[in-house]
Amino acid sequence: MIKNSFIFFSFLFSIQFGFSQTDGVDANHIKTIILKPTAVNSYAPIVQLGQKLMLSFDDLNADEHTYSYKIEHCDIDWKKSDLSQSEFIDGFAEDRIRDYENSFNTLQPYTNYWVTIPNETTKLKISGNYLISVLNENDEVVFKRRFVVYEPKVTVGVAVFKSRDISFFNTKQSVEFSINTPNMVINNPSEEIIPVILQNNNWQNAIIGLKPQFFRGDQLLYKYNKETSFWAGNEFLYFDSKSIRNTSLNIANVELGENLYNTYLFTDQERRNQPYTLYPDVNGNYVIRTLSGENNNTDADYSWVYFSLKCSKNLEGKEVYVNGNFNNWQLNNDNKLKYNETLGLYETKLLLKQGFYNYQYVTKEIDGTINNHDIDGSFYQTENDYTILVYYKKFGSRFTKVIGVGFGNSEKINN
Repeated sequence: MIKNSFIFFSFLFSIQFGFSQTDGVDANHIKTIILKPTAVNSYAPIVQLGQKLMLSFDDLNADEHTYSYKIEHCDIDWKKSDLSQSEFIDGFAEDRIRDYENSFNTLQPYTNYWVTIPNETTKLKISGNYLISVLNENDEVVFKRRFVVYEPKVTVGVAVFKSRDISFFNTKQSVEFSINTPNMVINNPSEEIIPVILQNNNWQNAIIGLKPQFFRGDQLLYKYNKETSFWAGNEFLYFDSKSIRNTSLNIANVELGENLYNTYLFTDQERRNQPYTLYPDVNGNYVIRTLSGENNNTDADYSWVYFSLKCSKNLEGKEVYVNGNFNNWQLNNDNKLKYNETLGLYETKLLLKQGFYNYQYVTKEIDGTINNHDIDGSFYQTENDYTILVYYKKFGSRFTKVIGVGFGNSEKINN
């Protein structure tokens, strides 16, 4: 129960920022890294304590290397916590990845590896932020991914509204939420409770640092608008390469190159000045699938996917990227577009496994600001997923727990 249940307006402190790129840069020969719950249609690596996550990835060297995983407990800022392994792991925090299988009948050979967490040798004891690293035989990290484990101690109600700021009424979405704590004693909720708001499970524009505005019984109320506003963006673009030899959704042409197929997408046009159009997407996620075999993990092939963008807006001084969950929302040289002066197009190519992909174009300014509406525009009608993670650090505690998760969607947006 929350002490001092009178209505109270607290000092506001909110920050919208991208958490540091804790995940690092993936090794070039490692592709299609997937970390998600084992539940169907779940994409975000957020699970209740005791539930399972599946990690899978491909090694394009295809020589059955030995890989191991290492799990670290982190603070809310994704820096390694001060806890010893025995305080957050029952068993071993590091172990060999034993399950793997070579690709079958693919032009691009690879070895597919997978492991579930928790497993017989590694069981998580507490909630919080975690980093899982995969290491090669020389103990070199080939990639890292973050995941969140929570305990259902509180419930979270989430609602999405149009911005009340007239300047952004048609372009931004605001998130209001309440945290219900009937079974907890929280002495100082303004300091001990730290909510984090994610849009489409992208940590680059997460909002953190909000204080509760009001206390009502066992509820903490967060009725902000401006401070919890996100650019709504636009529906994600998509393509489907499940039939690698043929054109399909948004694929203009397919050619067999020297070693692999080349998949050319239709040239994308900027959408910032076009009317909003609703079409289904999976909010930046992707699904590996192929029509050429029975096992998507080992029968799906790779192809070079060519992206091109025609944009009339002056983007001088800005970098242009194509991104989504398929590359962990990272902005690096691999997914950076270069301007082709001859064609007047921004272009890049990515080596991607067969499947259904969502993607978007974003710009990055000199100061590091990432913009998802420079090219595709921003419309309040856009369907987005919102996640509220409730972190709790009791006064004197040595680590931060995650005591609840709430989910909202802007499909039914409030005025």
